[in-house]
Amino acid sequence: MTEIPKETAVFVGVIKQKDDERKVLEYLDELRFLAETAGVEGDKTFIQRLDKPENSTYIRSGKLDEIAAYCEENCINYVIFDDELSPVQQRNIEKVVKSSSIIDRTSLILEIFAQRAKTSYAKMQVELARYNYMLPRLAGMWTHLERQRGGHGTRGGMGETQIEVDRRIVKEKITKLKEQLKKVDLQMATQRGNRGQMVRLALVGYTNVGKSTLMNLLAKSDVFAENKLFATLDTTVRKVVIENVPFLLSDTVGFIRKLPTQLIEAFKSTLDEVREADILVHVVDISHPDFEEQMEVVEQTLKDIGAGNKPTYIIFNKIDAYSYEEYDEFSLEAAGKKNMTLKDLQDSWLAAEKNPCIFISAKKKIGIEKLRDDIYKMVSELHAGRYPFNNFLW
Repeated sequence: MTEIPKETAVFVGVIKQKDDERKVLEYLDELRFLAETAGVEGDKTFIQRLDKPENSTYIRSGKLDEIAAYCEENCINYVIFDDELSPVQQRNIEKVVKSSSIIDRTSLILEIFAQRAKTSYAKMQVELARYNYMLPRLAGMWTHLERQRGGHGTRGGMGETQIEVDRRIVKEKITKLKEQLKKVDLQMATQRGNRGQMVRLALVGYTNVGKSTLMNLLAKSDVFAENKLFATLDTTVRKVVIENVPFLLSDTVGFIRKLPTQLIEAFKSTLDEVREADILVHVVDISHPDFEEQMEVVEQTLKDIGAGNKPTYIIFNKIDAYSYEEYDEFSLEAAGKKNMTLKDLQDSWLAAEKNPCIFISAKKKIGIEKLRDDIYKMVSELHAGRYPFNNFLW
């Protein structure tokens, strides 16, 4: 049986004057992981140092010619840029790199969301985000979207150009999707209202930190969990009872750096589960070298959706995968976070006057009983406040 060759991609990033080079490389590694999640194999990374990206082509012409030559010689399918390209930049790059498709971080994430969407609601949300992204980029694109109209033809006159037709069709689709989503949003709001005053906890965190695995442990459910970015798109809500206290636990879509604004907009109603939660359970991958920056991304996104002031309980997950470098006392480099043992981290976080936290491994089931006890205490306190005379067992 002949094996189908895998699609390949090269990645392009810019190191600006004030950028931390290590972080830019980390972002590009994440971009590669995103591509692999979409089913594309990473090939090579191109980096250019610039004061700021070029307005017309993002990178300078010499580097662009180098990428074009490499892609043609090695039959590369995609050139993926780590930032969102403007419509002008994308068109100008396509004129030079003719042998490969040009996509940016935003369109890659949208593609992954499209692949991962399972329910009709998630599919509508992703479709809306994609059309909003596509609209300003229609110039020069012969999309022929009218073929999807089921033979109704177009209303444009003889003088209407293809781009005008396409733009009108996309706008119509956006309007229709917004109307459909509004109806579903009302249904979901009614469902949330019907849950009464039950205490609600929402799992939040960067993508691929183990939220779904934790959900399965606590709720004894079978939420899909996989070591890929954005394994979960649809919000899952489960009723959980610890001892005699019931509460609702929801698993939500993971956040990521440079999360496309179109997706935040489209998924706002799904994120109502986060906004309406009584307690946020922020799951963190402690084994990731930049876990603190990932925490900042999540905290900023929570602020952006109006959930920044919620009581938060931090779960540092994946302690079984945590590693550190032994500090060499003869090294010229000062000791840093990479030299901290797990105990050092635990002591520093537990001693800090921040949100309550715990260190666990959902995969190895380490610290789960303590986690259940902590959740029980938080939920039972809220539950007693809402149902002061309710002492019967659930």
